[in-house]
Formats: sequence, C-alpha cells, structure tokens
Amino acid sequence: MAAVRLIDVQIEPRLGPLPDDVAALVADANRRVQRFDEEFPASIPAFVPSDYELVYRALESVQELRLATGRRFLEWGSGIGVVTCLAAQVGFDAVGIEIEPPLVEIARSLAADHGYDVQFACGSYVPDGAEPLVDIIGEVTWLRTDRPDCYDDLELDPEDFDVVFAYPWPGEEQVIFDLFASCAAVGTLLVSYHSQEGLRVQRKVRR
Repeated sequence: MAAVRLIDVQIEPRLGPLPDDVAALVADANRRVQRFDEEFPASIPAFVPSDYELVYRALESVQELRLATGRRFLEWGSGIGVVTCLAAQVGFDAVGIEIEPPLVEIARSLAADHGYDVQFACGSYVPDGAEPLVDIIGEVTWLRTDRPDCYDDLELDPEDFDVVFAYPWPGEEQVIFDLFASCAAVGTLLVSYHSQEGLRVQRKVRR
C-alpha cells in the first residue's frame, strides 16, 4: 500500500441562524439527552454532545464547496444520531455507527420523528483487523472493540465512505487520525470535533 498522510482542508462556515427544521432537531435532541440523563444517571458517563450548530455549518460548507468525493457519510460513534441527521439535511447519504444500544434506540427514534432517511448500526466502528491501532491506548471510553464491527450489516466497507465524522475523546485524537488513515479511501474527508479547539477538516492523500 502506498504511503498516505492527512492534509488540512480550510473551510469558512457561514454565520447566521439555523434553518427552522435544523433548530427543531437540535432542540429535540437536547431534550432527549436531558431526559436520558435523568432516567439513567451515569449509565453512559462519557456521552458528551458535540457543537451541533458548528458541525452543521461545517458539513454545509463541505457540500457547498464540493469538497467531498461523493455522497456517502459515516459518523463514528454516532451517539443519539444528531450529526448523522445533519449530514442527511445537507444532502449526504448518512450512516451512523454507535456501540451503545440505548443511544442507537434514541437515534433511530429521533431520526424517524424528524423525517430523516438515515441508517444506524449498533456495534464497533473499528473495522475487523484494525483493533491493534486502538488497543495501544488502553481504557478509552469510546474506542471500544468489545462488539463486532458493523460493516457487514451495512453491506459497506470503511473505504466506501466519502466523509467520516468523529468526536475524539481527549487522548484519542491521534489514534482516530491513524485509524482513518488506515481504513478510509484516498480522497476521503475526516471532519472531527475537538471541543475547545473546534472543528478540523482533513483529507487523506498519497504522500
């Protein structure tokens, strides 16, 4: 396999209010997260939503600038499914993979209630055979491989996607980058959210 690297892609997301349907989705998602936290306190302690408005604007820019090589979008660790729905909102064929069944259930309900044609799979987003890339960091909450990967269920391989979104937990960032570099097709975009550091967009290219 030829050597590859990730290069940064500059975008300037637009400002302004969210479209009404997007704002309604985000507001509903926040209510469901709060209700889940109240009903099941500390059951999934590491679940922290990303900045949905910022992610939406970034995905919107990726589409407007035609930066993606195609329309297939994959969210690694899709939680309650908001980012996957936002990707569908801007025109991607969107899929989310989440390892926690309760979050997958919420995601499917949220998408159905808001009319988003998306797909969620329950399992690991780490492809079979790539476990050594993530096992080196020990106990990190979301980089788990204790369930099978979902790609056979989706009838898609990691390299079939044109955009991948991830929200790395602190300490996971480089591992996520390495996993993406190993599994994604050349040309694919990685959109990642880094809390206080904001969003980063990178493309996999040959050296």
